[in-house]
Order: sequence, then C-alpha cells, then structure tokens
Amino acid sequence: MSGAVVRRKKGRGLANLRNRWSEPPKDNPISDVAAEHAIRSDEDEDRRHGGLKRISAMWSSFRRGKRDKGKDPETTEAMGPMLVENTSRQHRFGSGQYFFEYLVVVSLKTKDSTSYEPQITYQFPKRDGMARFQKEEEEKTLQAITLFCFPEGINWAPLTEYHSETFSFVLTEIDGSRRNGYCRRLLPGGKGARPPEAYCIISSLACFGLFSKIFDEVEKRRQISMAMIYPFMQKLREAPFPAPGHTVEIKSFIPESGTEIIRLTRPLDSWLEHVNFNTLFGCLTDGEVLLVFAAAVLERRIVFIADELGTLSQVIHAVAALLYPFVWQHTMISIVPEILIDVVMAPTPYLLGVQKRLLDQVTDQSDLLVVDLSVDRKTTFIASIGDESSILPPKLQAEILEALSKRQKPTTVEEMNRVVSEAFLLFFVKTVGHYGSYVKHRRAGEHGVFEKRSFYKAIDSKTTRHFVKKFLQTQTFDLFIQEVEQQPGPQQGIFHKKILEYQEGKKKEKTKKR
Repeated sequence: MSGAVVRRKKGRGLANLRNRWSEPPKDNPISDVAAEHAIRSDEDEDRRHGGLKRISAMWSSFRRGKRDKGKDPETTEAMGPMLVENTSRQHRFGSGQYFFEYLVVVSLKTKDSTSYEPQITYQFPKRDGMARFQKEEEEKTLQAITLFCFPEGINWAPLTEYHSETFSFVLTEIDGSRRNGYCRRLLPGGKGARPPEAYCIISSLACFGLFSKIFDEVEKRRQISMAMIYPFMQKLREAPFPAPGHTVEIKSFIPESGTEIIRLTRPLDSWLEHVNFNTLFGCLTDGEVLLVFAAAVLERRIVFIADELGTLSQVIHAVAALLYPFVWQHTMISIVPEILIDVVMAPTPYLLGVQKRLLDQVTDQSDLLVVDLSVDRKTTFIASIGDESSILPPKLQAEILEALSKRQKPTTVEEMNRVVSEAFLLFFVKTVGHYGSYVKHRRAGEHGVFEKRSFYKAIDSKTTRHFVKKFLQTQTFDLFIQEVEQQPGPQQGIFHKKILEYQEGKKKEKTKKR
C-alpha cells in the first residue's frame, strides 16, 4: 500500500497550519485537497476549509475541560450491573439506539495526471430538510471524513491488487460529543489498474467487531452491484442496536442466493467491544506494553508508527482501554492524515497513529515516546524519555506481567480481552482503589469533597505512594474524581465491584493470619 504513495513535502509548522485553518486561504495552501475544478467559488473554498476547521477542533479541543456527559453507550452500560437474560424488547435492545447515522463511499477522483482527490460519491441516507447552518456543519464533517478515509494525501498510483483493510477513527465535536468512524478500503470491481475506494460508517456507537462484520456484508454486496448496498443498509438502519450479549437479525436478499439472515451479536463485556488486545500484544511484548501504559498513565505524548491503518487504529484504542476506569482526556487521532502531520508538534498530551513513511517528520520532536509497530522494525522505541521503566511500582509491574503470562496462546479475542483488562484494572484497584473512603459528604444530597492529602498518606508502600503522587496531578485522575464528587449516592460499576472484591479478599487474609 505504502509503495503506491509518494511522500509530500514537510508542512510549514503547527502554528502556520492552524492559522491556515482559521484564516481565509492564501495562495491555495491546501491544493492537495482541492476540487477537480480549476476555478472554485468562494463558497466552495469555505466548505473545503470548513472540513479542516472541523478537524482542527477535533484534536485541539479533544474532551478538554470536562468529560463528555453524553457518554458512549458502552461506558454508560458498564456503570450498572451486567444485564441478565431477558427476552423483553427493553432488555434485548440498547436504549432505543440505532446502528449508524449514515454510510458514505469515498472515491479517489482524478485531479490531474499525477494526483487524486478523495470525494464522497455515495451517501445513505441523504440528509434532507436540514437548516442551512446544520447543512454547513454536516458538509464540514463529511469533508473531514474524506481526509481520514485517505490520510495518505493525493498521490496515488492505480493498483491491480489491494488487500482490503478496516480501521476506525473518532470525530470529536467542540462540545465534547463523539462519533465513531468505521472505514473499509478495498479495490472496486473492474479491469486494469484503478485506485481503491473507501466505505465509511458514522455512528455514535463504539463496537469495532460488529461494524467489521457489517463491512463484510457491504463488501460482498459491492462485488455484485452498488445497488445491492442500499436495501441492506436500510434494513440495518431500521434495526435497533442490541444490548450487550444479545443478537439482532437482519434479513437481506441477494440474487442467486436468496434471502440471507445476518446475525449481529454484541459481546457481553460491552466496555471492551471496541477493543482487540490481540493486535496490541501481537505487535509488542508484554514488557513493552507495560512501558507504553506507564507513559499513557502520566499523560505523555505518544506516537505509534505502522504501515497498516488497521494496526494503528486498533493499537491506539487498545492503549486507551488499558486506562479503564479512567478515560484518556486529550488528543487521540488513531490515523493522522498527512495534511495534519504537524499535529505532532503540539505541546499537549496525545495518542497519535502515523504511517511509517512519515516517520522522518516525527522523530525531530523531543520529549515523546515513538513506538514502532512494524514487523520489520529494528527497534521498538525509536524515541523515549528514558524513565518509562521506573514510572510504575516494581512490585505491581511484576504482578501485571505474571497475570499476563497466564493467558493461553493462541487465545480468542474475548479471552485475551478478559485477561488483559483484569490485570490492568487490578493495578488501579491496588493503587487508587481506596479513593471512595476519602470523598466526604457533609450533608445528604450535597457534592462530596475529595481529601487528597489524606488519600495519599493512606498508602503504605513508598513506591506506590511515589507513583500515585504523580498520577494525582493528571487530568485523567482529576476529572474522574470530579465526577465522583458530584455523585450523591454510592459508587457503582465494574471498577467499584472489583474494589469490593479486593477489599473482601484482604479481610479474609487478615482473618486467616490471626
């Protein structure tokens, strides 16, 4: 894939790039995403820059200041006890939500003899009856989507063979609301050399495995006819999103095959359904994952390097999931479009996925961790601060590695997710799991107050106390505690359940020793 792309010249710096997003165009600075017409109206030019403004807002304001109150469905559902088997519609489907907002097809259209421009050539459903400002915002988002579907830029060579790949990205609005983009790139039917095209589904739901299966069905129908996609997506749009552990059935007719029944099942552990830890641990050793986790916990700048877009997106989502029950509060771009490569110059924390051909535009930065995920890499950590191995308490590091070593190889996605999530969740239980005892409520119904100093002093281990002192300074922990302080009742959810189990286990150990 990367062999079909010609490297662009390096950008002019983050400050200049951000100015280009917020000021009128000068000398056509974004000609690599210009339309096929040589002369464009002011309105068209504004629309193009609107897409770049939207992307600028996505990474510069990513979940800044407070956590999104309209949480992703898997986060919300994880806060309560696991759903029990119930055949009622209320329990089989997730709170009236539907699978997706819309599907778009992004094609590479010839711009000149040497370059292509990504354009949306199909959209389902069409957005009609929208107010003017809504339509303008939608057009900005759609333009941003084209850049994420083809982050390599404009220089492509027609191909005769291309292995389809699936990846994802996150669209974050200025208000903190999030939408997930699921993308599959493939080579359209035809003869001779031709550029690939991308199918992109936009949804508020985070469930990578489920949407990968949907793309399998879309790709199968695309091989027959573009017209076959519409009825399938219409059926899917009418179907309610299933609750964790449940299945929805979609009936779809295919010529010469008849009516097929497609079964789409959500995993029971809904907070992990967007994650595949196999990819992360397939690229890195257990020890290397631990170093990346340590840097992420302290909210450092981390760049992942790979050739495959699917590898980048899955690894970054997996690293973010290791932080559960905490949420990465800063910039996270699983695949950085080439036109936005100067985002690596941002001084604030980030998790970025960058294609390997752009590596030379990353390594000239300091104070960051650059992780090479490539199969043919010479070294995993191309750049590092150097203290990553000493961030976590040594005893707890050893316990995580021991827990990870117990997994079977090879293992299923579900089993891998269970082992990994439990190992890292227990780390947070042991380091900060006593937080609930130090959130004091003066009166019933009032917000609580977190007694940070008492919480910190209650830790016996010197190395654990040293780590927690640093962790308390992160926005990740700060916003977590802010939400806890605002909850009038007792804590609920998986994390609280694990804390109670751990505390009960310690009580039993003390009883045995007496």
